[in-house]
Amino acid sequence: MHPVTPAVKGWKVLAVLLFIAVQQFGDNIEQAGELFAGRGWLIALGVIVGGALIGFGYAAVAWRMTRFAIDDEAVYLHSGILFRQQRKARLDRLQAVDVVQPILARILGLSELKLEVAGGAGSAVSLAFLKEDDAARLRAELLARAAGVRRVVGAEDPVPAPAQNVLEVTPWTLVGSLVRSGMTIWAVLVIAGLVVGVVLSGELSTVFVAIPVLLGLVGFYWGRFTREFNFHAAISPEGIGLRHGLLESRSQTVPPGRVQALRLSQSLLWRGPSWWRVEMNVAGYSGAQAQLTENVLLPVGDRDQALIAVWLVLPDLGIEDPRTVLTQALDGSGDGQGFTTMPRSARWLDPLGWRRTGYLVTDRALLIRSGWLVHRLVIVPHERTQSLGVEQGPLQRRLGVASLVVHSTPGPVAPRVPHLAVAAAGDLMTEQAARARIARAGAHPEPEPEPEPEPEREPEPEPESEREPEPRPEPGTER
Repeated sequence: MHPVTPAVKGWKVLAVLLFIAVQQFGDNIEQAGELFAGRGWLIALGVIVGGALIGFGYAAVAWRMTRFAIDDEAVYLHSGILFRQQRKARLDRLQAVDVVQPILARILGLSELKLEVAGGAGSAVSLAFLKEDDAARLRAELLARAAGVRRVVGAEDPVPAPAQNVLEVTPWTLVGSLVRSGMTIWAVLVIAGLVVGVVLSGELSTVFVAIPVLLGLVGFYWGRFTREFNFHAAISPEGIGLRHGLLESRSQTVPPGRVQALRLSQSLLWRGPSWWRVEMNVAGYSGAQAQLTENVLLPVGDRDQALIAVWLVLPDLGIEDPRTVLTQALDGSGDGQGFTTMPRSARWLDPLGWRRTGYLVTDRALLIRSGWLVHRLVIVPHERTQSLGVEQGPLQRRLGVASLVVHSTPGPVAPRVPHLAVAAAGDLMTEQAARARIARAGAHPEPEPEPEPEPEREPEPEPESEREPEPRPEPGTER
């Protein structure tokens, strides 16, 4: 790794020490003042400096013990001080390659290369930190090898393929989406409750009770803004490229065909400007942090941008007029455009949204429409179906309905067709299983490396017994 890596990682120990100090003395200002009176500040300064030296020293030793290598099959990472760790990320299981730049690394011109493989939570391999140019070239190299393209000896280093920007979210649109988000409704209710509490009690101390809630609201807005700031989506031969982030810049590359499911959602306050949010399940991306930063295909955009995001993942829905069908899926209700809705008996389980909830099967995907206050559309390509199941709760059993569950890889999208007639749910599961099997059989596999040509062998001499006898010369002729 780059020699400056210890400086980027070592400051975390200093940040932890400062956090502990603030937590210990933040509640008792008087005790903190007594500690810093006289020469007490020297002790505090010595503790901070000592902790910083320990942190930077440990990071330096860890950097010294870290090595990585790549070949045509995998990426190998050796790390650890007391306990040595050897990790292997197979390139044929590579799902995405991300370039992450925390704010300090960005200042120093460094990047972290994060490899996501199809191995569940904790399977990612992180190479931190590399120079920006080196990280870009290595990412292009890994994506090429994952696609089965082998380098020729003596060839130049690969360069990233040119990308075409197709989606962009402006800062003002992002701020507007946060103001119109469902969290704003909760914020208004909390502030109204505080005002009523102060008026009824006549004491301002009531405000301090809600400080944790207010901090949580501020953290939600700030986190979404910093993560999704300067969002761009581009398409290239390498796949779908996503770039976003204010304090921590993140560049993702999702290879084609690796998105397992899509979800388009629209809250109640977003219906005026017709904004939509698009999230995805990608094999290898799992965990709460991944769902916040790595599984967002479009944080906010109008309907045309949302349809472009769908086109990036699934260019062909297998229908003649995809725009009309998707418009019905996003805003419509009932059985228009071939949608199948829930039976009337399901209105007791979903009295407001039972007419809107429904599904449509195309040649390429399963579309699931749901939601009354929050409109949702889930799209699952047939070949990405992991498994299927039918679930039935006690109330569903009494009403004669059941739900079809389409199992996908971990992520924010959980495909489900709720409250179908029992026979219809069973038939749909059987049909979807057949469609998924046919789609997987017809899907184009990833290109594999061509086998090495075998060296030509010289023909082996024939055994003496199998050789034809040489003709003997006639008498009187020359030999």
